[in-house]
Amino acid sequence: MARYLGIDIGGTKTAVVLGDETANILRRSSFPTDHEGGPQAVLEDIKRAATELTVAEGLSLGEVEAVGISCGGPLDSRAGVVLGPPNLPGWERVSVVEDLSAFTGRPAYLENDANAGAVAEWTFGAGRGTSNMIFVTAGTGFGAGLILDGRLYYGTNDMAGEIGHVRLLEHGPYAYGKTGSVDGLCGGAGLAQVAREMMDTTVRRGEHSVLFSHRGPVTAQVVGDAAKAGDELAARILRQVGDYWGRVLAVLVDVLNPERIVLGSLAVRLGDTILGPAREALRREALALNVQVCEIVPEQLGERLGEVAALCVAMRLGKDQGIGC
Repeated sequence: MARYLGIDIGGTKTAVVLGDETANILRRSSFPTDHEGGPQAVLEDIKRAATELTVAEGLSLGEVEAVGISCGGPLDSRAGVVLGPPNLPGWERVSVVEDLSAFTGRPAYLENDANAGAVAEWTFGAGRGTSNMIFVTAGTGFGAGLILDGRLYYGTNDMAGEIGHVRLLEHGPYAYGKTGSVDGLCGGAGLAQVAREMMDTTVRRGEHSVLFSHRGPVTAQVVGDAAKAGDELAARILRQVGDYWGRVLAVLVDVLNPERIVLGSLAVRLGDTILGPAREALRREALALNVQVCEIVPEQLGERLGEVAALCVAMRLGKDQGIGC
């Protein structure tokens, strides 16, 4: 059975996996993304992990079929170049495909993580059986991978689906180069910013919340746990962010008319505490005929998503199975 190397480069963590064509992960390695050392340090960590994984499986690097790299955009997948993603400072015009292909002696391919995630969920997860599906990363940031009429849609210069850059409000948390952007209001980092602003307002009102006694950063997970425990401020934060989600989804639903939107990691972790308000806002904002034909569901691949997505890039599922350009 053919073996593939998948590499998932994230702003916090990078993972390297060895898997087969069924997306079964045979071996994995993960490590913090080295921002201090920059792209070269991360690439050296990737090469070290790739060598260790293949040797442990009794293979040489030259025996893998291909290498797939999933990374946040912007990037040029055709040229194999990363173009300075917001969560990877210093990654300006980094030729990851050329570097890793030369190192392994095998073909290497690069894909935006939202596109790769869309292909993974479309092939192995919650998007199976659809022709028009949108995958929304809903992790640290908020980007979209678009499968339209059974094909992965890239746009003119590989930048389709960058919904996180859209300004949703004139004022608000700053992310992706704009105040009030979708990333700043809807992603995990944005949710934390919204939480801090609402906490400041609550303090001025003299209200109480368990969030005030939390030691350390107030993250999306902290807010979600507090909401599930009955904290009213945490619940209000998630209702507000869920409302923002619904407004963004309404735009996607009305413009692209999908049959299913698959939402990434925060949707799984926070569940109906954020999906309930999102669906309510979607019904309020989008055309009823479009809402009636569109399901909003959380991803199915869970913690495996990034790794499976990278394997899908290596397998070129977007090309070989007719959903690539």
